[in-house]
Amino acid sequence: MSQNSTYHHGDLRAACLRAARELLEEDGSAGLSLRAVARRAGVSATAPYRHYADREALVSAVAAEGYRELAEHLTAAHPAPSTPDDLAAVAVAYVRFALEHPALFRAMFAEPCDPTSEERVAATAAISEYVRSIVRDAFPGVGDTDALATTVWALVHGLAFLHLDGKLDTSTPEVVADQVRASVFALFTVSPALREAITAG
Repeated sequence: MSQNSTYHHGDLRAACLRAARELLEEDGSAGLSLRAVARRAGVSATAPYRHYADREALVSAVAAEGYRELAEHLTAAHPAPSTPDDLAAVAVAYVRFALEHPALFRAMFAEPCDPTSEERVAATAAISEYVRSIVRDAFPGVGDTDALATTVWALVHGLAFLHLDGKLDTSTPEVVADQVRASVFALFTVSPALREAITAG
């Protein structure tokens, strides 16, 4: 029996995703191609095309997997965040995920992807709704929670990339956590509406 014939019932797709993740961790996105994935998975050069039309489709599948893992990581950091302190803890977890999985995080947010990938769209929508729900619970007195959620996500996401790119101190997890918390609370401090919401809470 040939090696290729052992892949069935979705095993090929899983093998390609696993190979793509390994390549990302070893060489970043530069080494990620369908041909390289096929070699790593031990299948023919054309086999990955059964599940992925092109590199962007493969990256989208990897990204969707990453979004799901990120959501699990954030939920583990705080299962039911409802206060500004909880939000800061989730922000720290977000940045830590980026630092612990730099190649995956870049693939999730900085690589060209397939905009029609239903799996990726659903996974990003789930993360977006998660952020909105935290903001709604933490700041019930703020009118436009969608705009605030976008602001908070942009801040935390920017902090993740500033840490990844070596623009902020990453010498210890404690230093990173302190920087992220300080930045999140600085946002609350400069906004009178947020100050009122925190005080009211």
